Amino acid sequence: MKIAFWATGVTANNYLNEGIEKYAARIGRYTSFEMQEIIIAGKKRSQNPEQVRETEKDAVLKRLQNTDHLVLLDERGNQYTSRQFSQYLQQLLNHVSGRMVFLAGGAHGFHEQLYERKQAMLALSAMTMPHDLVRVVFLEQLYRAFSILGNEPYHH
Repeated sequence: MKIAFWATGVTANNYLNEGIEKYAARIGRYTSFEMQEIIIAGKKRSQNPEQVRETEKDAVLKRLQNTDHLVLLDERGNQYTSRQFSQYLQQLLNHVSGRMVFLAGGAHGFHEQLYERKQAMLALSAMTMPHDLVRVVFLEQLYRAFSILGNEPYHH
């Protein structure tokens, strides 16, 4: 089983990059793990929200495989405690045969086609948070879920 975490844009804050690298390395001890920043190159990036969503959608769909299980990190998704998330992750590990792709979108949310393509949505909090911070929070929770599944002391 391979798990991928994709996020649109670049993390510009070094202190957040340190956290991202730390948790990505820890997750890699449990499973095959990849992280991608989806960077839109070329023309100057549009400020029109619909055009931004369209461009980001195209970049994501280009990378997705038919067998990928797509989970959108979205404020309207299911919220879990850390233990509940570890149980959800275990269900995915047991039943998903393709790659699991967790996707953090941009500031304007996801294009409708990504909502149609997804298998699930996950909310990290009812609160809004910066997209860079979402990366660290999600990766820490993914690491925590694996440590819970492994009955390790990190969660305590």
